[in-house]
Amino acid sequence: MQNPHPDPHSVPRPARILVVDDDPTVAEVVTGYLERAGHLVDRAADGPEALRRAAERWPDLVVLDLMLPGMDGLEVCRELRGRGPVPVIMLTARGDEDDRILGLEIGADDYVTKPFSPRELVLRVESVLRRSRAGADTRPGPLLAAAGISMDPAARRATKDGSELALTLREFDLLEYLLRHPGQACSRERLMHEVWGWEFGDLSTVTVHVRRLRGKIESDPGAPALIQTVWGVGYRFEVSEA
Repeated sequence: MQNPHPDPHSVPRPARILVVDDDPTVAEVVTGYLERAGHLVDRAADGPEALRRAAERWPDLVVLDLMLPGMDGLEVCRELRGRGPVPVIMLTARGDEDDRILGLEIGADDYVTKPFSPRELVLRVESVLRRSRAGADTRPGPLLAAAGISMDPAARRATKDGSELALTLREFDLLEYLLRHPGQACSRERLMHEVWGWEFGDLSTVTVHVRRLRGKIESDPGAPALIQTVWGVGYRFEVSEA
């Protein structure tokens, strides 16, 4: 199966989006708005069908309902992540905070709570697509290195002490931003704006991704030495190793 490599310089290019929701009304509304925004849409009503459609035509992005019959959205997200990198936006019920956080922890890039504005969903989709396409820029550029971490933004490759790091799209972007701003205290609002491209949103999204990133780059994630918490502010990437 071949994964697409979108051209970041042609953002208006239609994206292929897979919409997975067992509610036909929701699926039809979401599909209509995305198609009017110029995208190509495939639909699936359950997890197995979503995985089949993704295998047939790998999507640029997946809009995935958390509550699916049989195989839930979290399992579908895990399966997709195991097959290749793809941005995922989850649709969740308003009260399912624990499930939203779990979705972010297994690699979802964003979530939208039901009931939602279809226009807001389209804006979130386009924001995630812009970030993923920018990340696909293969133009050569300077390598980043600090505290045993080496990063090649053009190749979307990062290592820690010579071992490759398995990072999601958003984890890579977050680490790149921190490496480009060493020693600076970055608020969660600033990280949300600069890394996610959002002017507003749930700041727990940043918290969850920082926790996941710490688990991959810290020697002791429970006592982080690289991504340090700046109480009352946010986070700072510490370049001087203890």
